Amino acid sequence: MKIKLLSLILLITLGCKDNSQQSLNNTKDLELLKDKQHIKELVDTFSILADKKDVKSQMQLFTDDAVVESYRNGSKSSTLKGKTEIGNAFTAFLSLFETVYHINGQQTVTINNNTAKGTSYCLVVLINKNEAGKNVKTTFGVTYQDTYVKTNNTWLIKDRKSYFNWEEVRTLE
Repeated sequence: MKIKLLSLILLITLGCKDNSQQSLNNTKDLELLKDKQHIKELVDTFSILADKKDVKSQMQLFTDDAVVESYRNGSKSSTLKGKTEIGNAFTAFLSLFETVYHINGQQTVTINNNTAKGTSYCLVVLINKNEAGKNVKTTFGVTYQDTYVKTNNTWLIKDRKSYFNWEEVRTLE
């Protein structure tokens, strides 16, 4: 009888540890999912603000010491450091177009405590007028390689490498 009672107590204790461990894993999994969702929203918000040409709000998505590097045809075309330099360059670039439209696609993110690395794919459509007054549509296939940091419970972009992988230019009728 004593052995059965001890076995029952042991099973109950082990069961509690398993439930406790499972609860801990569930909490970690939930936090990981929340962080990944917040990072996805960060990337999507960046694109929406670019479409609205709201660079001032866009800059709130970056750390103060952020770096943005752009690559075209496999070569680095620019390096921007800090919110002021990034904001000025974004403002100048976006002013060239009447319409800016980002379509975000697949994204992968690896989180390690309060830092994360991510890859996001984006189709960027830019429309402006040529010398003849016709609309010209430029479409880019862009891959972003990002480093994110979580500060005060908010995810921000610390480093972004923008790879403009391909480009199509077409005059609209």
